[in-house]
Amino acid sequence: MAEFLAAAFAVPTMVLTAALAAVVGFWLLVLCRAVAADAFDADVSAEALRHGDAPVAVAGSVFVAAGWVIDLSGMLLLRRAGLSGMWSFPLSVALLAISLALSWQVTRWLGSRVSKRTAVSRRGLRRIAVSRRDSRRAARPRSSRPAA
Repeated sequence: MAEFLAAAFAVPTMVLTAALAAVVGFWLLVLCRAVAADAFDADVSAEALRHGDAPVAVAGSVFVAAGWVIDLSGMLLLRRAGLSGMWSFPLSVALLAISLALSWQVTRWLGSRVSKRTAVSRRGLRRIAVSRRDSRRAARPRSSRPAA
């Protein structure tokens, strides 16, 4: 546990640990209904970030959480490798950059998966609405007009 905490609060990983604490705080505020879950959707478009239909808060949370997990795993591996001195800090900073890039790709991939599922469910909802509308039309009694 001490190794985990030391890696989580090491210099480059601390950036993502602080961001993860902010994300957890945000979702706790959402849980307490102090903030709306879509609070950031008016400020930033998920389409502009290429995250599909996923809400911006969810995409940001996935980005931070995935980056933190990747960076923490890499930091634990670097510590186990026993590198110290001149190579330790540059490798850990490079690991932070790599983990952010990988996290961005994971977030974009999950966002595209969400938008595909939402499109499929929207199509399904449209089919249900059309079939209900058609069944209502068929169930209506037609007015009988006298033939002219």
